[in-house]
Amino acid sequence: CRSLVDFGASDVAMKEDEISQVDRGALMLPMTAGSIVLAYNLPGVDNLKLSRQVYADIFLGKIKNWNDPQIARDNPGVNLPNLAITVVHRSDGSGTTGVFTKHLSAISTEWQQQVGEGKTVEWPTGLGGAKNDGVAAQIAQNEGAVGYVEYGFAKNANLPTAELENKSGNFIKPTDESASAALGAVELPENLRAFISDPEGENSYPIVTYTWILAYKTYDDPETAKAIEAAIEYGLNEGQEVAPDLGYIPLPTNVRQKVAETAVSISPDSQITIK
Repeated sequence: CRSLVDFGASDVAMKEDEISQVDRGALMLPMTAGSIVLAYNLPGVDNLKLSRQVYADIFLGKIKNWNDPQIARDNPGVNLPNLAITVVHRSDGSGTTGVFTKHLSAISTEWQQQVGEGKTVEWPTGLGGAKNDGVAAQIAQNEGAVGYVEYGFAKNANLPTAELENKSGNFIKPTDESASAALGAVELPENLRAFISDPEGENSYPIVTYTWILAYKTYDDPETAKAIEAAIEYGLNEGQEVAPDLGYIPLPTNVRQKVAETAVSISPDSQITIK
C-alpha cells in the first residue's frame, strides 16, 4: 500500500511484529523524553503524595474517596476532603496510555491480571477525554478528579501534580532532574528501544518514557530522505534547547550521538552533526 506519511512520533516504540509489517523497514529514534504525571483537582490541596498501591487502586476503582485512610496515611497534616474521586483517562488510543498501563502492570499484579497494558484498555472506572489536552480539561472541570497526562499538559493547564512513590520507596515530584535520573538508570540498547516501566534509583520519578520519531529505513525520493535527516538533526540539536519549556527533558549527549549514528543511514547524501 502507498505510504500516507513520511514519519511519525509516539511515546511507545513499535514492537517486532509491527516493524516486520513495514516493507521499507522502520527506525525508532528517541528525540526527547518526558514524565507522565497524575494531575488532580483538589482545592486547597497543593501537595499530595500517592503510594504505588494507592494510585493503582484508585485507577482500579477500589479507592473511591479522597479522605480514604490509605491516602491520609501518606499525607499527614493535609486536609483531604470528603469528596468522591473521579478518574479521568484517555478515550482514544494513545502512547501515553500504553506507557501508563505498562507501569501499572509492573507495580500491581491485580492491574496486570485484570486490565493489563496497551494503547487502549478496558478501564475499570472513570471518564474519558480525547488526547492529553482533553484529559487535562476534564480534570480542570471536575472537582475531585485525577488523571494521567504528559507533564507539559499539566504544566500548561496549571494543574497540580502528585508526588509518586518510586521503586525505592521515596515520594518523588516530577521534575527535569527526577526524570533524568530515571533515564540514567536505563541503558539504551542498540535498537534504541528502552521501556522504562519501573525505573531503579533513589531519586527517579517512576513514570518516564522516551518519545520516538518513527522513520522508514529507506525513502524512494532522495530529497525526502535528506529532509527527514535534516529534521532529525535539528531535533537532536536546537530542538533539545526548547524541550524544557514544553515540559520535556533534553536527551543526554551520548543518547543523541547514538540516535545520530542510526539516523545517518536514512540518506547517503547527508550527515548528522551533534553540536
